[in-house]
Amino acid sequence: MGCAMYRAVTRNIQITVEPYYLAEESTPEDEQFFWAYTVSIENFSSETVQLRSRHWHIIDANGHTQEVNGAGVVGEEPIIEPGGSFQYTSGCPLNTSSGIMTGNYRMQTDKGEFFAVKIPAFSLDLPDMVKTVH
Repeated sequence: MGCAMYRAVTRNIQITVEPYYLAEESTPEDEQFFWAYTVSIENFSSETVQLRSRHWHIIDANGHTQEVNGAGVVGEEPIIEPGGSFQYTSGCPLNTSSGIMTGNYRMQTDKGEFFAVKIPAFSLDLPDMVKTVH
């Protein structure tokens, strides 16, 4: 799948997101659309960081926003050393055929300092906006 890549850098922590539509898990006739997204977190800084929590805003095509807060990602609170990276894939269901996700990760340095790392806003769009026949 040739998908768009979205990138943001905060304090030399680079977040790259690649979303893709899961047609086989979606049932457009029931207004259920499912996306997956792969996130790469790369630490280009000189300090070790740990991902403590995530905060997402998920906005569908009707403008409805859901907020997601939680500890870590995919059940982990990864420690990422200088030059290291962490990658995971997660999913997001929507009731509309497009949407936007944005948010941040709360990181903690090995000195105990907390800071937010921006997750780039990325759009969830159907590939070539699949036509539905009525």
